[in-house]
Amino acid sequence: MPLNKTLGNGVDIPNDDDYDDTPYFDYHHLKAIENHDSKYLCQSLSVSPGASHLTEEHIASTLSNIPEIPTASVPHAADPKVKFEAKDNAITTELRELYGALQKCLDLREKYIMLSGQRLMDDPRNSDDWEIYPAAPPKSWPLPPPEELERRKAKEKAREADPVAAVGSDFDFSQCKIPGAHVYQFGLGPEGHYQVYKNELDQTAGQPIHEFPTPREFYDDMDYILSVISDGPAKSFAFRRLRYLDSKWQMYILLNEFQELADSKRTPHRDFYNVRKVDTHVHHSSCMNQKHLLRFIKSKMKRSQDDVVIYRDGHELTLKGVFESLNLTAYDLSIDTLDMHAHKDSFHRFDKFNLKYNPIGESRLREIFMKTDNFIQGRYLAEITKEVVSDLESSKYQQVEYRVSIYGRSIDEWDKLAKWVVNNKLFSPNLRWLIQIPRLYNIYKASKNVDNFQDIITNVFQPLFEVTKDPSSHPELHVFLQRVIGFDTVDDESKPEKPIFKDFPLPKDWDSSNNPPYSYYLYYMYANTAALNKWRQLRGFNTLVLRPHCGEAGDTDHLTAAFLTSYGISHGILLRKVPALQYLYYLAQIGIAMSPLSNNALFLTYERNPLPQFFQRGLNISLSTDDPLQFHFTKEPLIEEYSVAAQIWKLSSTDMCELARNSVIQSGWEDQVKSHWIGKDWYKPGVEGNDMQKTNVPNIRVGFRHETLKEELDALRRYAPRKDASVNHEPMSKHDFVGVAGLAESSSIQQHLMAHKEDDWVENEMSSFPGVSMVAERAKLRTNH
Repeated sequence: MPLNKTLGNGVDIPNDDDYDDTPYFDYHHLKAIENHDSKYLCQSLSVSPGASHLTEEHIASTLSNIPEIPTASVPHAADPKVKFEAKDNAITTELRELYGALQKCLDLREKYIMLSGQRLMDDPRNSDDWEIYPAAPPKSWPLPPPEELERRKAKEKAREADPVAAVGSDFDFSQCKIPGAHVYQFGLGPEGHYQVYKNELDQTAGQPIHEFPTPREFYDDMDYILSVISDGPAKSFAFRRLRYLDSKWQMYILLNEFQELADSKRTPHRDFYNVRKVDTHVHHSSCMNQKHLLRFIKSKMKRSQDDVVIYRDGHELTLKGVFESLNLTAYDLSIDTLDMHAHKDSFHRFDKFNLKYNPIGESRLREIFMKTDNFIQGRYLAEITKEVVSDLESSKYQQVEYRVSIYGRSIDEWDKLAKWVVNNKLFSPNLRWLIQIPRLYNIYKASKNVDNFQDIITNVFQPLFEVTKDPSSHPELHVFLQRVIGFDTVDDESKPEKPIFKDFPLPKDWDSSNNPPYSYYLYYMYANTAALNKWRQLRGFNTLVLRPHCGEAGDTDHLTAAFLTSYGISHGILLRKVPALQYLYYLAQIGIAMSPLSNNALFLTYERNPLPQFFQRGLNISLSTDDPLQFHFTKEPLIEEYSVAAQIWKLSSTDMCELARNSVIQSGWEDQVKSHWIGKDWYKPGVEGNDMQKTNVPNIRVGFRHETLKEELDALRRYAPRKDASVNHEPMSKHDFVGVAGLAESSSIQQHLMAHKEDDWVENEMSSFPGVSMVAERAKLRTNH
């Protein structure tokens, strides 16, 4: 980057034009800021070997002329809370504008989340009177009466005798309550998403109960956020604020590491292994490891080889017949034969990664063993799922949120999936579900499964509105939805997309063979979910949230769309390149489920993963496995994920317990369950919401996180423009001015500064940096010789 602006003190300043109109923060931007800062700190000032050095007399004379200052009246220079009057109105005005822009971005997100009913207390399942069926296991402490204790021991003994059969054994579909029909109506609105109406007259008049942002409003809001995060000064400002958070964390650890260790040792019973941790991002069809799947296939080959498992080419084939057609026996199978692990050949090759879901490279084996809708109604997948869940129940402290697919090719997919779950009794206190919707419209269009994008919206959401209106129309689906947390959207984010999105047609008019972009999918998932949630909330049914795959690859539009519409995201590694958006994700505390072992195999090597940096800065992150079948080797993939991260990044026990606590907070379990796991006031901010007896996270750590976030949010609320147009004249602190150097690079501010008397300006600037005045004095003495 050319550095062609020079201040009076010899500091080079980057041109405004050097920051291209993009939110990404490139390597040369980083180095320019580092060089800029180092010159302010006099790290780049060289001493000519031919110059005359200061004599003892010069030094003594200089020191004797320094006036004595009473220390009691001078605030500590390193205290970021020290208040002072800002003398440069141009800087403070631009700083206020930037704070105002960031606050508006946060307000936009709050509006979208509120309208869609994705806030914590919008969900009826988080109320005290919500009934969980089957009920969660009772508390093990304090001990119950002797009769109850004997009953629990007998039940546990039976479970240990046959752990797989015990999964879902306490579920009885006939005991489930099915409410009656509701008077409200629903139908497609003019924008292509479903709306809810009080009656048929309102539906005819086009007057829905709730209004939601139109596609035009959504894209205008996206444009605004993209313009904010692409602004050069905003990128520099956010980058410096994030560096400040890094430095603050380092200082905190140096001062409090021993105290955290002492607090953890004083906590009875709890350690990393027996605090609750949730795998917040794992795909159901790959929830087992390779050895488990191999063992299951071999057992079926030996004991159930005569099962008719598939219909191909007009013939019904048994499991034995399928393997004979592949010229394989059970003895021939091995981990290498299955070839399902993502090795080096999958890096930046999402197409090859998708093929890894096929055992031995055969799609028919994937259909037999890893599909819910097949010739055997998903019986094999249900059995291996119960085996995995039984291991989780035995471990007690590990929970999972399995993602299972609804494709949108036909309208009966929901009923088939719900009946698969209910009929196989896949209910467990360690298990909840998310619905993933693959972005594969172009494939369905080519195979003539759908005519336009509206067909996918209808197939995905119409059954949900039907079961909300009348649960008796889809009773299994009603019961299944009580264990569903929300929606995900999946596919290869690195696929190129149409850059101009304002002229996108409505879903009924999108009948081309091109796939809609990520933001188009996400908007229509958001709009339909928002209308559905308002109705379900009114009926007392649980609501659903958006937690899409986002930021694994692709463009920054994905992260921006998710910032507006989604409760949380998975991956998010591209935030490392977008400092302003990363700062917004921090301020909003959006949950990010990161999977570094998955990223290491597909998109980003482990040592470059930003997880430790995100964690230090205070972003709301958790660890997850993504695909244990492709990326993990052990029976406990989530513990494997934690152990690798702890070894590579030197995470302490407190760090891992904090990540585990974050995973519970991000998860979709009911408030009653979370209260038992991490404390009855877990939703409250700061120390008030932490129960160290349950989380093993010291109060000093939680307090530090809360105070740091509160300082950042307070600065925004203090200096952002107010609704009543008043201006806050409270003196600014040094904390508020972190990042101002990024704003001072604009030419208008530099001209404003240089318009002051030069000596005064230099004197003011020099007083801001410890040690600079002595260097300047030495330079003056040299020029006098």
